[in-house]
Amino acid sequence: MTNISEAQTDYAEDVAKMLREAGLRVESDLRGEKINYKIREHSLLKRPYIVVVGDKEKAAGLVAIRARGNQDLGQMSPRP
Repeated sequence: MTNISEAQTDYAEDVAKMLREAGLRVESDLRGEKINYKIREHSLLKRPYIVVVGDKEKAAGLVAIRARGNQDLGQMSPRP
């Protein structure tokens, strides 16, 4: 779970909490780094999925999902 900027930190924390309550393992990366840097770092760590939230996702109540291998799975609802 990562955010694009500090403006989405609260939403990212809420989504992470919701996913944990659903029984999923979630690690949050809410640092102030650039999003491309964070995606590359997590890709090198071979994370199976990277959940990204930005202004569009926050406004729509969605999350953007990226799978290992830099596959963009699009936007989805964070509710299981």
